[in-house]
Amino acid sequence: MAITTKIRPRALVRASGGPRYALALAVDALGTGLLRPFLLLYGVTVLRLSAPATGVAMTVGIVVGLVCMPAVGRWLDRGARSTVVAASMLVRALGVALLLATPAGHVWLFATAALFLGIGNQAWPAAHAALVATVAHGRERDAALAGGRALRNAALGAGALLATACLAGGTTALQALAAVTGLAYLAAAALAWSVHLRAHPAAALTEDTADGPAPRMRALLAANVVYVFCLNVPEIALPLVLVTQLHASPVWSAAIFVANTVLVVTLQVPVTVLMSRFPRRTVLALGGVVLAGSYLGFLAATSLGHGWGAPAVATVSVVCTIGEIIYAGSATALVTALAPARVLGRALARFELSTGFGLAVSPAAITALAPHGPAALWGSLAAATLFSASAVATEKDQGTRLDGCQSGIRRAGIRRAG
Repeated sequence: MAITTKIRPRALVRASGGPRYALALAVDALGTGLLRPFLLLYGVTVLRLSAPATGVAMTVGIVVGLVCMPAVGRWLDRGARSTVVAASMLVRALGVALLLATPAGHVWLFATAALFLGIGNQAWPAAHAALVATVAHGRERDAALAGGRALRNAALGAGALLATACLAGGTTALQALAAVTGLAYLAAAALAWSVHLRAHPAAALTEDTADGPAPRMRALLAANVVYVFCLNVPEIALPLVLVTQLHASPVWSAAIFVANTVLVVTLQVPVTVLMSRFPRRTVLALGGVVLAGSYLGFLAATSLGHGWGAPAVATVSVVCTIGEIIYAGSATALVTALAPARVLGRALARFELSTGFGLAVSPAAITALAPHGPAALWGSLAAATLFSASAVATEKDQGTRLDGCQSGIRRAGIRRAG
């Protein structure tokens, strides 16, 4: 198995789909950063909906959007790659158009717009991972997936900062930001579609004899639901604890969120490359251990009370971010390594279903546990994550292939149209 030990920017861009596709990712994420953090605010201020109604509509959109994943998986398994990525962006552009056309007070139209945005947001990660898995192989693929995440986080952060600076313009500014987001999605879709990348159907026939049965990945999928809680820790758990339990300034929450973004952007690729000398499953289990350790660190930090508590939480958040980076750099890569190419789309769709479910339930779980005290919140998260890491480490891989064999098969099956 080839091990990536050096970061070569040009090779990384090629392995990620090429310059045009990288530009599509940046434009798409920039547009997403302009609107997604402020979608709730748009519903409340522009459409004059109640906060509970807006929140429920957004949650329903995310959850119902998961229903599309089996169809996305089958589409990918028929060979589509860049077309599915472009379609996920176009669906979100339609959602923004519906958002702009929604009159004040119409919660159902807002819910429909949130549904289309949810469909696009759920479909994109699986489509992107399938495209990268078709272009890159072995540990180069892991680095390419990590590079895409770093690029996306950088553009998301830039978009959010730009939107924050424009919020002084009130409702007009929010509507303008939504319009720019829609245009960004359209431009990104055009760039992604222009790559014209698909997997040749003949590759699946060859792999039927080489790959064996598709892996069930039950432990991995179940563990992923718990692992993904870490993505909502900087946005939900820490602000809640800092403000309501430690009575700290909201500035601490903002600083932690910015630090999380900067660390992911700068360290995602180097950490993934560094971890490439170890088996992916071992790395993913290690990520769970680091996350569980950070949760116990938060438990200790909150016991310090007002004064030292907030700085301690901020310090431990760095460890949590490292755990998030290890998890993000190994989880999707492990799925792409386990799944035969003929069912890669369906395997990624199932993985995204578990991710989406974890993201959907984690805010409710965190806010339900927090009032019962730090031990209930952080102790429960630590125990569940350690158990998940143990399940990942002990699950046996069935139906896996050597990356070298997979690479040869997939290279035979890649086709660029046009």
